[in-house]
Amino acid sequence: MKYAIIESGGKQYRAVEGATIEVDRLPVEAGDRVPLEAVLLLADDDGQVSVGAPLVKGARVSTTVVDHFKGPKLIIFKYRPKKHYRVKTGHRQQYTRLRVDKIETE
Repeated sequence: MKYAIIESGGKQYRAVEGATIEVDRLPVEAGDRVPLEAVLLLADDDGQVSVGAPLVKGARVSTTVVDHFKGPKLIIFKYRPKKHYRVKTGHRQQYTRLRVDKIETE
């Protein structure tokens, strides 16, 4: 199985051809192609692994934006007993779903 470990938005993801990955929201439209060139590790079908220092030279991952969506709602509740201090806020993270089209090497 050919896969790559890529970096996007300061986080690392495992990209497999034909699969989808969910990264932090990117400023692109749905249907656009996004090349990801920060490839940290590359594994081929025959079991050969290339580890970058810090990036694998000449490797890139071609992806297509499927859609944008929001993650689950997180509730943040701060409380201090006996002080009548209560703060309740929420947050929903914005994500972009990418379909991995091809993992390319030189």
